[in-house]
Amino acid sequence: MQELLELISERVANAFEAAGYDRKLGRVTVSNRPDLCEYQCNGAMAGAKTYHKAPFMIADEIADRLSGDEIFASVESVKPGFLNIRVSGDFLADYANQMAADQERLGLEKERNPRSIIIDYGGPNVAKPLHVGHLRSAIIGEAVKRITRFAGNQVLGDIHLGDWGLQMGLIITELRERKPDLVYFDADYQGAYPEEAPFTISELEEIYPCASGKSKEDEGYHAAAMQATNELQQGRRGYQALLEHILRVSVSDLKKNYEKLSVSFDLWMGESDAQPYIPAMVEKMKRDGFAYLSEGALVVDVAEESDTKEMPPCMILKSDGSALYNTTDLATLVMREERCQPDEIIYVVDKRQELHFTQCFRVARKTKIVPPETGLVFLGFGTMNGRDGKPFKTRDGGVMRLENLLADVNAKMLEKILEGGHMQKEEAGRTAEIVGLAALKYGDLSNQASKDYVFDLDRFTSAEGNTGPYILYTIVRIKSILKRYEEENSLEGLRLLPPASPSEKDLMQLAARFGDNFRTAYEELAPHKLCAYIYELSNAFNRFYHETKILSEEDEEKKASWIALLSLTKRILEKSIDLLGFAAPERM
Repeated sequence: MQELLELISERVANAFEAAGYDRKLGRVTVSNRPDLCEYQCNGAMAGAKTYHKAPFMIADEIADRLSGDEIFASVESVKPGFLNIRVSGDFLADYANQMAADQERLGLEKERNPRSIIIDYGGPNVAKPLHVGHLRSAIIGEAVKRITRFAGNQVLGDIHLGDWGLQMGLIITELRERKPDLVYFDADYQGAYPEEAPFTISELEEIYPCASGKSKEDEGYHAAAMQATNELQQGRRGYQALLEHILRVSVSDLKKNYEKLSVSFDLWMGESDAQPYIPAMVEKMKRDGFAYLSEGALVVDVAEESDTKEMPPCMILKSDGSALYNTTDLATLVMREERCQPDEIIYVVDKRQELHFTQCFRVARKTKIVPPETGLVFLGFGTMNGRDGKPFKTRDGGVMRLENLLADVNAKMLEKILEGGHMQKEEAGRTAEIVGLAALKYGDLSNQASKDYVFDLDRFTSAEGNTGPYILYTIVRIKSILKRYEEENSLEGLRLLPPASPSEKDLMQLAARFGDNFRTAYEELAPHKLCAYIYELSNAFNRFYHETKILSEEDEEKKASWIALLSLTKRILEKSIDLLGFAAPERM
């Protein structure tokens, strides 16, 4: 079914066209003065100059033409030329009933021309624990993936592991110092390597920071790590076998941690998977005349005449022939094009990497790694900061592990739930995990992705205001009402009647705008707009709830209509939070 604003705009556009004006002038928006009207159209103002007519005269014509349209309660022409619109209750109830009848999609149509999309998000380094710096990519990327997929596209989420480069050389070097007799370090060994890794995830997570610290203080150690990195990239068997162990142990642990965040990936590809594509890619760049040597390094010019700032060349290989992030990201594009032929690739990464991706996108276009029609989208996010306005740290100034942050949020929620005194500790613990995840995710997603925000545990876990727990409390309250109604009645076959009060109409109207708000969040890759919508919808429900004695209403037909409205509201809220990546408990 048509989205509500699209449907209303179409009626108004028809009136403009019938009066001899451009139908584009009929665009309708939600009113910014809800005290005056529900919707507004400013097309008469925009068309006045073109048609050499006073805007109020055009607005008067359109209002007259729309006066008999059954979907409008009123269309008022207001000087100097605004159209103030209110929709009829009958139309609104009919629209909401159509939404309610669509069990799966709530009236939302799928893309008529679905696209194949890869979303690159997550991006953790193997052999390192996830920390708060990984949070935003995971949360935003997961929401964008779910929203884009629900729109009807074929979507693959790719974690794009950091499993190449110096960090691997550092781990190999440190492991060789600790266990020099391991068969992986015997360059002449030709047999099969052990199936079991020579380290646990705990040991691996300790090895890397130790090796990194030594590398910064000891030039010889750093040189050894660089050499190990180079030998790994050149295909040394023992080091390749160690890499496989590192990946297997790390990925197993990463999956457990991402599962706690309700984040999942369709592809677990890494930089190492792109390595086989590098030689041919580099040779083609040379052969086609795009890549050239500059101070020993291989580069490609990416500056364009329209640039307002200096755009340095994109380095493809270092002077020693080593690959860089640029190289692996470009080779990953080659791999994705060969395997998936995506219509679009969305990168959910730190906004501070914008220059890197601008360079890579330009190289990809210039060297025809991707076809001209393939979309390359940079969705950069800001940092999660502490109350001091600086990137979030632990109390002693270190980078907090993600599992510790989750534990802190869950502990805070458990404390608040137990204070209520209506849950046993076991149920309270399970509920705290559900609500804690909602608090964390909503606290992040309700902010525009590109903006920095302050992580405030007390505010995020509050049941009041624009928070995840507030949204969940709203859903739980509706569930409770529906459950009590079901004790004596059925929820099947209920229909909404035209709204009888302003608060009922406000709630029905907001429910009917689900498609419009979803479309905006989808097209703009903006989960925060879906958050803003469900906060507004929750507020509208709570106003209606406090003004209406729902279950004690004696008019059974009216009560059934209210229950139908609550059921629709609950389904919209539940679908929305699922798209954002969290769920609601049965009670709180």
